[in-house]
Amino acid sequence: MPFEKPLGDNQAPAPALSRGLTVIMAASCGAVAANLYYAQPLIALISPDVGLSPAAAGLPVTLTQIGYGIGLLLVVPAGDLVENRRLLTATLCATAALLVAAGSAPWAGLFLMASLMIGIMAVGAQILVPLAASMTPPEGRGAVVGNVMSGLLVGILLARPISSLMAASFGWRAVFYFSAVVMTMMALALSRILPRRVPAGGFSYVALLASLVHLVRDTPVLRRKALYHMAFFANFSLFWTAVPLQLASSAFGFTQRGIAMFALAGAAGAIFAPFAGRFADRGWSKAVTATSMALAVVAFPLAYLGGTYGSLPTLLAAALLLDIGVTGNLIVGQRAINQLGNEHRSRLNGLYVAAFYFGGAIGSAVAAFAFSHEGWGGVSAIGLAIAIAAILYFAFEVWRGREG
Repeated sequence: MPFEKPLGDNQAPAPALSRGLTVIMAASCGAVAANLYYAQPLIALISPDVGLSPAAAGLPVTLTQIGYGIGLLLVVPAGDLVENRRLLTATLCATAALLVAAGSAPWAGLFLMASLMIGIMAVGAQILVPLAASMTPPEGRGAVVGNVMSGLLVGILLARPISSLMAASFGWRAVFYFSAVVMTMMALALSRILPRRVPAGGFSYVALLASLVHLVRDTPVLRRKALYHMAFFANFSLFWTAVPLQLASSAFGFTQRGIAMFALAGAAGAIFAPFAGRFADRGWSKAVTATSMALAVVAFPLAYLGGTYGSLPTLLAAALLLDIGVTGNLIVGQRAINQLGNEHRSRLNGLYVAAFYFGGAIGSAVAAFAFSHEGWGGVSAIGLAIAIAAILYFAFEVWRGREG
């Protein structure tokens, strides 16, 4: 039986989150997610220091992303089996230890292993989101998910400029040590202030993992939302992987600090997350999805014009439109997933996020290839094609009456 309707929760819904706890959970999501991207702008500094060859310089970022995908499929689903606060604290403590290992790594093998394990353990944000949803009545769930996810999006967008600026002043190893301290403080704080959430359980970990296949097969909402955001996150990664290369080119001549400041400005798009959640709570999910996709379609022609003709305001406008579109679609999708039932919430969330991170990995790989062969015009054309394909698929689902 397909899971199209919300399933009954096994425990009574908790009262709505307080504003203070929501802010703390949002900040925690951002801090955890940032660990996935700190190394990306530092490869030129890290590689010679640990002995990575130029050909293998991209391996730390790749392994971190692979590790995150593994964690989404093997660790996050355990939130339907293990008490959530304990699971979250364990992942944060492990992340802190691995960050110290990466920061002190004297040779490439240790750094690469630590990068992979950081990715696996840095799934704490995707434990927090279902936990926040479970503490909120269904009618306010979109707003809460939007608020918490806004922190995650800000963390993703700010990770690169923060690591660039910190490394410029204190060296790349300081970035990892700093984050390890933050993870430790978060683990101590959240272990005290978060409520316990004990899932119904009643099955083994092997059965839990086996159920993932059935959830994908029997949950049309999950498949639709995952495909929408797979396209969106591919475009997000495509743009933010290629735009530093364009900004550093002769069209703009930006330094590393200038590129960092552009990324800081682009992070403003994440402020739309709480509004998207509130609109979805009012029954406007379809309108938010359509608007988000339209913004992505508009963003790439603007990006082409701004990048090709050296217009920084136009390029920044494209970045903001794309980030707002990605944010809106993500929040609507995550709200829909978190409405499907308490007993499956962690597994559904893990599958949803794993799917679109797969799209993001494809976008990053395509960006580097397209930019080296076709330049900024090729990147913009691919982004536009993906955005148009996504909105056509959404329109088809609306026409078939599957998208409510």
